[in-house]
Amino acid sequence: MKLVIFIPCLNEEPTLATVLKSIPKKIPGIDEIETIIIDDGSSDKTVEVAKQYGVKNVVSHARNRGLAHSFRDGLRASLDLGADIIVLTDGDNQYPQDRIPDLVAPIVAGKADIVIADRQTATIEHFSPFKKFLQKAGTWVLNQAAGTKIPDATSGFRAWSRDAAMQINLVTRYSFGMETIIQSGVKRHSIATITIQTNEKTRESRLFKSPIQHARKQSLVIVRSFIMYKPYAIFLTLGVALLLIGLIPFVNYTYVWIFNHRPYGAHHLQSLIIGVVFLLASFMSFMLGIVADLTRMNRSLLEDVLEEVRRQRPPQDSL
Repeated sequence: MKLVIFIPCLNEEPTLATVLKSIPKKIPGIDEIETIIIDDGSSDKTVEVAKQYGVKNVVSHARNRGLAHSFRDGLRASLDLGADIIVLTDGDNQYPQDRIPDLVAPIVAGKADIVIADRQTATIEHFSPFKKFLQKAGTWVLNQAAGTKIPDATSGFRAWSRDAAMQINLVTRYSFGMETIIQSGVKRHSIATITIQTNEKTRESRLFKSPIQHARKQSLVIVRSFIMYKPYAIFLTLGVALLLIGLIPFVNYTYVWIFNHRPYGAHHLQSLIIGVVFLLASFMSFMLGIVADLTRMNRSLLEDVLEEVRRQRPPQDSL
């Protein structure tokens, strides 16, 4: 069984050596271990450090393209190398690489398709109370949307089986963590977790300027993914709500017409026009739901085709 570990890097020269040295050389159930560096436009000696420590596989971006793009390239490169299990970790030494054996153990045993490390964010000292709250709230919302029970949805210390990795199709350019969990929930992957203690902080996060910005972007990813995979739930709920609001003026008009026998007047006309507007919006929502659901079905078929294409690609000895 082959394990491939990929590490997205952007100017990680100060910490990458520590990360590479701490990766286990032998893991129970694993016959071969390879490492890939995804150089996302580094301007320092990140690549040189990687090669000094024996990394033979490097995917380089001419300019910074973002973590989500690096994740997509890392997953693809790992599959190209014939990985049976794929691990994602960071180049800033945030995660304890000595826990990789525990991370992959459920997949080796055939008990999980995906394993996500729980950083126990409530215990991380350099996280502000507000950031801890946002992490907890965001994870709860994600679990409701994806139908999962993950304690730490934004953790970047993860492992995938080959089959699970082949079914991942990233769309967003910001939060791959949230989107991939929603995809896994929809595809009914078996997801396991392990608890870890993160290493000391080495630098500030480069993903976002503030927790508010992070929460806003994560929310957009969740909503977008939910519309992509469960559009009927969004548009049907919206359509029913608009329908009920639109019926209120007509119910009121009917009541007045039956019991007061004076259904005429400008105020009734105005309310009926408003009701018509809401009914039209409800109709449009139902129509959008039908179109979005047909698009979802088409996307599902395309994903099946992409998975089959990936399965037919022969493994490579090196990148």
